[in-house]
Amino acid sequence: MHPSEITPEMLRGAVEIERTARGLRPHRLPAAARAQTPDPQLAMVEAQPSGVRLVCRTAATTIELDAVPTRFGYRGVPARPDGVYDLVVDGRPTAQGSIPGGIRHTVDMATGATETTDSGPGTITFTDLPGGVKDVEIWLPHTETTELVALRADAPIEPATPVTRPVWLHHGSSISQGSNATSPLGIWPVVAARESDLELVNLGFGGGALLDPFTARTMRDIPADLISVKIGINLVNADLMRVRAFVPAVHGFLDTIREGHPEVPLVVVSPIFCPIHEATPGPGAFDVEALKEGKVRFRATGDPAEVAAGKLTLTVIRAHLARIVAERAVSDPHLHYVDGLELYGEADHAELPLPDALHPDTAAHRRMGERFAKLTLDRLRR
Repeated sequence: MHPSEITPEMLRGAVEIERTARGLRPHRLPAAARAQTPDPQLAMVEAQPSGVRLVCRTAATTIELDAVPTRFGYRGVPARPDGVYDLVVDGRPTAQGSIPGGIRHTVDMATGATETTDSGPGTITFTDLPGGVKDVEIWLPHTETTELVALRADAPIEPATPVTRPVWLHHGSSISQGSNATSPLGIWPVVAARESDLELVNLGFGGGALLDPFTARTMRDIPADLISVKIGINLVNADLMRVRAFVPAVHGFLDTIREGHPEVPLVVVSPIFCPIHEATPGPGAFDVEALKEGKVRFRATGDPAEVAAGKLTLTVIRAHLARIVAERAVSDPHLHYVDGLELYGEADHAELPLPDALHPDTAAHRRMGERFAKLTLDRLRR
């Protein structure tokens, strides 16, 4: 096996690469943005490399990757499965696997105390790759932080084929990060990007699609040929703002993106169907009775009567987003609106219900990705 240095140039879909004592950690927000929020949730999810892939070109038939996964969990809540690595050879999904060990943080929700264990780097090995020189992509897990330590193969590793496809920059919530999708190729933005042959940069942050100015500035500064922002669910389940703050915050977010991309197609996507928050405001919370049965489910705890006072629901947000885009599109012909119900609506929920009442499963992710590619990405590329 021949060792090969892992370089930042080998990591596509990352915004910034941090050098650690062990190796390289991909980030999906730059350090300047990370410094502007004390939110530990955002710090966790932006370092989970959703949509990030290690790319190279090689004739190897065996490849080994050493990495340190960092996993988070809550005491009394069923643990998530270990993150999955997807291997793609010349554009075709070929194999999957996980890396054991690493760092595990377990939070006691009652006390706030965190227990941490560290068993060091683990290894994933992909064997029986096709012979001959080929383009190889290792898509990193979307549910755990990854420090890349070492790469080995039974043939020399060369730089990947240069990217020529258009770049799609997307921002959204945990649904865009991957939520209940079982592997990184199953996330709806990844499905859509592969369907439409686009180079994805995925800024989907679990719990972190909150119209933060630093996220808008990050998007402003990333080169892109197509941009989309999916807005809504986190603002409701965090109970973060009222209509009075929401409307100008949306305008400000879009204004900032437009500073760097004045004529790039920009798509505003409203929330998909989610019964618990359609007419009931947040905050959202764990369903305690479900936890007692070993199941993870969410519920809305707000009062629908407070909508009249400006509290946000998904129905309220869709109406305002549609109006905002329609008004702005008069002077911005490259601005577009997609109703999230076209991606996943009430009929889809009846067929493919949200397993935890909040996040789609792998089958629903695939449906959303295929629809977004057909309804939006392919049309905008014509």
